[in-house]
Amino acid sequence: MLATLIGTWWAWVILGFALGVLEVLVPGFIFLGFAIGAVVTGILVGFGVPAGLPALILIFAVVSVIAWFVLRRTMGVREGQVKIWDRDINDQR
Repeated sequence: MLATLIGTWWAWVILGFALGVLEVLVPGFIFLGFAIGAVVTGILVGFGVPAGLPALILIFAVVSVIAWFVLRRTMGVREGQVKIWDRDINDQR
């Protein structure tokens, strides 16, 4: 049953959307790369890429890592982005 489910495109897309929702609910910028990897894997399965279970897991892993690095590079914390507070809200200036 699980091997059949992994071979269907909609299961990968649903997994991707679930990981996207999890990214919104859990702080940390971790799950979005995995969500993109799952959706891309679902799209490839939907187009009929002939791959077995190990190949699909490898595609998912490689695309997820690449997406995570790209997202981290484009949307990650940049140098000098940290706000340094020099006064308190209760200071009377």
